[in-house]
Amino acid sequence: MKIAIAGGSGFVGQHLTQYFLERKYSLILISRKKNVSTNPLIRHVTWNELKVDVKLMTGTDVIVNLSGETINQRWTNAAKERILQSRLDTVGWIASIVERMEKKPAVVINASGVAIYGTSETDSFVEHSEPNVMDFLSGVVEQWEAAMDAIQQTRLVKLRLGIVLGRDGGSFPQMMKPYKLGVGGRIGSGRQVISWIHVKDLCRLIDFCINNEDIIEQVNATAPQPVTIDDMGKSIAKALHTKHWFPVPAFMMKLLFGEMSILILEGQRVLPLLAIDYDFQYLYPTIDMALAEIVKKP
Repeated sequence: MKIAIAGGSGFVGQHLTQYFLERKYSLILISRKKNVSTNPLIRHVTWNELKVDVKLMTGTDVIVNLSGETINQRWTNAAKERILQSRLDTVGWIASIVERMEKKPAVVINASGVAIYGTSETDSFVEHSEPNVMDFLSGVVEQWEAAMDAIQQTRLVKLRLGIVLGRDGGSFPQMMKPYKLGVGGRIGSGRQVISWIHVKDLCRLIDFCINNEDIIEQVNATAPQPVTIDDMGKSIAKALHTKHWFPVPAFMMKLLFGEMSILILEGQRVLPLLAIDYDFQYLYPTIDMALAEIVKKP
């Protein structure tokens, strides 16, 4: 199988690249800058090269698009513009590539986000729940998914990511820091729900979507057991053999992170109904199982 990955240099992209290499898949890594690989299974191409010569994608069975400016930064007006435009641009380029390819890929899997459902302490959301634009991030995801509809003549999967947990990237290393310092505790009310997935299960779910031709449209990439941020903190403390005792008031998070604090202070219970219906087998279905794997020594 030949798979093209856009955004392969990011946290998820690096894990997904390694996952596919272990299965001896041939990879095309798409990025802005030209890179060189010594691995015979990897070929690097740039977006600009593909704009000129789409034949570089010949034989590609799958395109996975993970590209987009990180949301883990202070949301200034300039940052907001980069976050949105980077997603719209790369989706547009993917649509153009697919349109110009003589033989279309069997599937395009494009990253999206569970933010599209909006936030709630009481409601649960599944794939057929209506989008609810109520803040910057939910608005970004709604526009992002609308842009994906330009990807035609192939199966399209909109992969709505929850918080991706891993030891070497994403937001989780920052979440662990207070506990390593012995000052971890409840953040805000503690009732906000975190919908999460272990990065290894995310890679497996992407592969699962590739190999199940009946899966189309949106898929919630979350674990089957979301948790409150208070319970997650207790699980982190348990995994690190430390205490969960030092509460952090909401106003402090707002001072530190500005508008981005909504990622921690406002929650949503997102359930992976489609993955469950298709009998996807999670390696880490509970937060305790996921954290035990993450904190163990490599």
